[in-house]
Amino acid sequence: IKCLSLFQRLALTALHRWGEKEGRKPLVLRGARQVGKTTLVKLFAREFDVFIELNLEEKENARLFAWEVSFDDLLAGIYAKAGVRMENKRTLIFIDEIQNEPEAVRSLRYFYEKRPDLHVIAAGALLESLVGNHISFPVGRVEYMALHPCTFTEFLGALGENVLVEQIERLTVPQSVHSYVMDLFRKYMIVGGLPEAVANYAKYKDWVRLNDIFNSLIAGYKDDIEKYAKKNKEQDILRYILNYGWGLAGQRFQFAKFAGSSYKSSEMGDAFRILEKTLLLELVYPLISTSFPILPDLKRSPKLLWLDTGLVNYVAEMQERLLFTSATDELWNGDIAEQVVGQELLGASVTFGTKRMFWVRDARNSQAEVDFVYKFKSRLLPIEVKTGDNSRLRSLHQFMEESKENIAIRLWNGTFCSDEIRLLSGKQYTLYNLPFYYAGQLESFLNDKVE
Repeated sequence: IKCLSLFQRLALTALHRWGEKEGRKPLVLRGARQVGKTTLVKLFAREFDVFIELNLEEKENARLFAWEVSFDDLLAGIYAKAGVRMENKRTLIFIDEIQNEPEAVRSLRYFYEKRPDLHVIAAGALLESLVGNHISFPVGRVEYMALHPCTFTEFLGALGENVLVEQIERLTVPQSVHSYVMDLFRKYMIVGGLPEAVANYAKYKDWVRLNDIFNSLIAGYKDDIEKYAKKNKEQDILRYILNYGWGLAGQRFQFAKFAGSSYKSSEMGDAFRILEKTLLLELVYPLISTSFPILPDLKRSPKLLWLDTGLVNYVAEMQERLLFTSATDELWNGDIAEQVVGQELLGASVTFGTKRMFWVRDARNSQAEVDFVYKFKSRLLPIEVKTGDNSRLRSLHQFMEESKENIAIRLWNGTFCSDEIRLLSGKQYTLYNLPFYYAGQLESFLNDKVE
């Protein structure tokens, strides 16, 4: 489908930067299953004279690396297997499903040390669950890039809304089309950002067709469980989370009795950490300070954020509500708004290991919680995901009382505006109210507004 080339525009830009820089190392592309890693690499490959793809699920390809031979012999074998002459041409070698052969992982150091002129990318669908356990990458000889589901602007690009994409990126959407863009954002919440779902919706504009895709994706994740965990009980807990955890997206929870289960807290915690390694979800732990250093409190209840809002809404049966709810305050105040905002905040970065954060204050007489805390340069800025007037932002005001910052962000269903807030202590700060569709543009917005 032609719109596939528009999906990973942000990631393609990052690949271009990697491909052109001096001292480039082999790149390990990391991301959950079905986020489009292979498609992205093939799009990038169009810019090379020679493209060699080795999928190590194919035994003949895996055997290339299993032999105890010199690196020169290995490289000659790779070219021979691909039917390509070893010539001085711009070459990209893509080693997919690299987790199937540990020797292939080890070979990356030699690509870096002996053939830095070659562009080498590695990826694997089950890579995340195996890193640190069965395989380890050569330290200092590789670099990493994260691939996430499509962002809202990439979703718009797939729909052909290229003028809106430019306006959102420039933060110049006219107020006259605000409702139209919010309606598109609602559609993005339902479709999500997994490339197969986006491509299908872009082509057919049919919600019902998406159900088979989501069913297939969920089934694929469940099928992988036996590869993530060997013990039957662990597998049962993983399946329980994948059956009943989606409805808790954007919410804080406790491991004990999660979603009504009878599993022990330690058992549930271990299972969640296995799924977190696959990048299907993230356990977001709270900060209790408004300043650096960033020290999440791992003893407190985490917030659950899943890979993709489309999957969340499908499994939690939220699609109809999103399609037909007319009470926008009810719609946008829900936890699903936090899920999609969190997804946009993460999707704007290709840096692997980027963690989302929120803030809590659990004093005996004063409890407060701010939905997200955003690290911008040397600052920690609070983000509330809410509609309504400023009097409902008590937690945000509490954060600002304790913080040295003088600006805060609210993401809401209204148009862009700002308010000057005076707190009871006399402190003043600026509250920027940004429509939800600007969530992925925070870095650009702050670069413009903050000195």
